[in-house]
Parts: sequence; C-alpha cells; structure tokens
Amino acid sequence: MPSQSIPDLPGGLSRLSLAGKRNTLAIEGFYRAGVLVPLILTEGESELLFTRRTDHVETHKGQISFPGGMQDGGDADIVHTALRETEEELGIEPSLIEVRGLLDDIAVPSGFIITPVVGLLRRLPPLRPNPGEVAEAFTVPLDFFRNPASGRSEIREFRGSSRVVWFYQHGEHNIWGATAMIVRSFLQKTGLA
Repeated sequence: MPSQSIPDLPGGLSRLSLAGKRNTLAIEGFYRAGVLVPLILTEGESELLFTRRTDHVETHKGQISFPGGMQDGGDADIVHTALRETEEELGIEPSLIEVRGLLDDIAVPSGFIITPVVGLLRRLPPLRPNPGEVAEAFTVPLDFFRNPASGRSEIREFRGSSRVVWFYQHGEHNIWGATAMIVRSFLQKTGLA
C-alpha cells in the first residue's frame, strides 16, 4: 500500500467539514469532551500523534489517547476545547493547527461523549508534555492503520447494544477502545480505509 503524500491527503480531508453531516449524540448524565486528531503531514510519511496518559489522571489511567479533555464552561465550542486541551497537554499552539472538521461523536463507558476534531500540522513542533497528564507522546505512521492486518476487533456490549471495539498493537503501545474507534472513523471519512 503506497504512502500518502502531502498532496494526496488534503483531497480526502477536504470532505470533512465543520458544517457537514455527522452523527451527534446526547445522553443524559454524560459529559462532553473534545479531542484533537493530530495528523502530522511530512514529505516522507504522514503520522498520527498520540499520548499515553499518566497514572495520576482521574480517568483512563495509562491508556493511549488523543490529546483532549472535558469541555469547560469558558470554551466557545468543542473545537476550542480540543485545541485548548492540546495546548495544555502538549504545548502545541492552536495557531499551528489547521482544523479540518469533526468526526462522529463517540460515547464511552466512563460517561463521556467525545467529539473528535481533525487538525493538520505541517510539521511536528517541539512538544512540552504536561507531566501531570501525559506520560509520553508518540507518533504512528498513518499507513500502519491503513493496513488491515494491523488491527483486530472484538464485539463488546455497551448500553444494551453490541459495538465493535478495535485494537492495534504498535510496538509497546496498545491502541484500543475509543481512540481506535476514532482512528477507524478518520480513515473511513477520509476514504483512506
């Protein structure tokens, strides 16, 4: 499977629109959260940026995630939430991120409705991980996720219905659950799957 170069990717990404049709969720008692899906576009290879959460955070301790968190009352919208949280967690200034759109909302058992915000970075800036929240930041080539042999899925029950849960093992990193679902959604919406 050939690598996607910078000129190849934006065509698929241009289909993501902040005003476009997407699945939204509203579940009583669930909190809103926004995460950034940071796509690093480089000459050689396109990568997704992930974090590994510390064991000190309230939820999802030690898990692989995208940068983001719960929406605050002072956030203008969910995009603002994702960009604010990314700057707080990794030190990436919002001005470096080209927001391309929103993916479908995802509800997770911990009581959050996550809205993924796709953002492009033309390079990986120097990162300043917040030691209270981020144990590690790392990238994974987009082609790894595009290869069907890289992932596996299981059927799990959530709120009385079955859902597919994906798992990707990249080196020592186990990328699964909501984060893997967001990767799958990203690939499908951009036509890269």
